[in-house]
Amino acid sequence: MDGRDTDLKKELDATLQTRRELGEEYESALVDSFLERVEERIDGTVERRVRRQFAEQQMSAARDSRSPRSTDSFGERFGFGIVSLVLAVPLSAIGGGVAHLPGLLTAWAGIVGVNVVQAARTNPGLFGRRRTAGREDRWED
Repeated sequence: MDGRDTDLKKELDATLQTRRELGEEYESALVDSFLERVEERIDGTVERRVRRQFAEQQMSAARDSRSPRSTDSFGERFGFGIVSLVLAVPLSAIGGGVAHLPGLLTAWAGIVGVNVVQAARTNPGLFGRRRTAGREDRWED
């Protein structure tokens, strides 16, 4: 038992002793008072735990933001490229066979589009403007 449990046990003993001395007519007030102290203790414990968990989440987020992001490995990118090429063959055949040249172009536009989206997802800033070192964008007055 830790110190807080001992304190709570002492408070309960004191409440029971007071009930014996005062009689049953004060029982509900004594129980309410004791339950308020228990509730305050529980609220304090929960608040400390929530604060600790929130601080741990903030520390974890800060660590993650400082570490370099390497969400996709070479194997994942290579695998995506292979799957894309393997699926390109039947899509090209279906598109060319059903709608001839427009169907073939549509199939390849979809394949290229999926690969562009994948490249943009794995390399943020690949298609956007890059900032040069030492130069900051500023508003002109």
